[in-house]
Amino acid sequence: MIPTRGCRMSPISNYKCLVCVAVVCVVFTESIEAQTTRPIIGILSQKSYDQLAKYGPSYIAASYVKFLESGGARAVLIPVNQTNDYYTNLFNSINGILFPGGTQYVDDSSYGTAGQILYNLAIKANDGGDFFPLWGTCLGHELLTYVTAGKNLLANTNAHDVLYPVHFTKDFRSSRLFRLMPDKMVNILANQNITYNHHRFGLTPQNYTKNEKLRNFYQIISTSKDEDGLEFISIMEAYKYPFYGVQWHPEKNNFEWMRTQNVNHSEDAVLISEYLANFFVEEARKSSHKFSSTAEELAALSYSYTPIYTGKNTNFQQCYFLSD
Repeated sequence: MIPTRGCRMSPISNYKCLVCVAVVCVVFTESIEAQTTRPIIGILSQKSYDQLAKYGPSYIAASYVKFLESGGARAVLIPVNQTNDYYTNLFNSINGILFPGGTQYVDDSSYGTAGQILYNLAIKANDGGDFFPLWGTCLGHELLTYVTAGKNLLANTNAHDVLYPVHFTKDFRSSRLFRLMPDKMVNILANQNITYNHHRFGLTPQNYTKNEKLRNFYQIISTSKDEDGLEFISIMEAYKYPFYGVQWHPEKNNFEWMRTQNVNHSEDAVLISEYLANFFVEEARKSSHKFSSTAEELAALSYSYTPIYTGKNTNFQQCYFLSD
């Protein structure tokens, strides 16, 4: 595991981070310097749903690529249904992974299977002192809870095409993600309908607290409430690992423009999206992974693919399509 100067983990209750744990969060990230100024982050694909199937068997919304590029990274598109050796070789070549939102089941899909493999590789790498960050958005956030707990603990939520503020936990400033966020941005998240939610599942604080693996692994940073008043975890990060999850879609603030979706495109909303992209890309810069050659790197980048305009009949302006 990444060195933490001897500070031990302790169980938490009522999703409050103990002082000792907070020290761990800050120390191990501050002790790691940037290893690259040319970070490359992988984005996991998923099976195309009905409206997208005619273009290709699996897809990645272009807004995720743009989200990472806005933070100063390049993207690699990761196909599903590949061998363990394929994922291992790619993992050793990139500097982080983003698990995007979507319509899959975390416990019964090629997305979930590939996500489990990549998660295990990230755990092993970080345990060996090889810094490697993960980011989960919406479905990706749910995937992180599933692969950590070893079971599906998600509850049904009524949060379809809605905007919410977030309710920060008392110790949210002990998190790496929000330790340095300016007060202005914190107030935006806490008081404005900025976060775009479009999900039918979520992890409740109750299910989190009941599961020892989850409560010892993740710090709850914020919660939100769905249309029926059900509270769900909206932002979290791992204590010992550079893993982050948001149940909402920061990439849509900047890059998805469907009039049928209730996305907030205000200056404040864009500011939050940019902060999160910058944060995760900065984490990726701490990874020393790289491709074995420039030719291999260039062949893997998203630039080798051409995004297709899908804005007429889907939730995305553009998508990349991959062959399994």
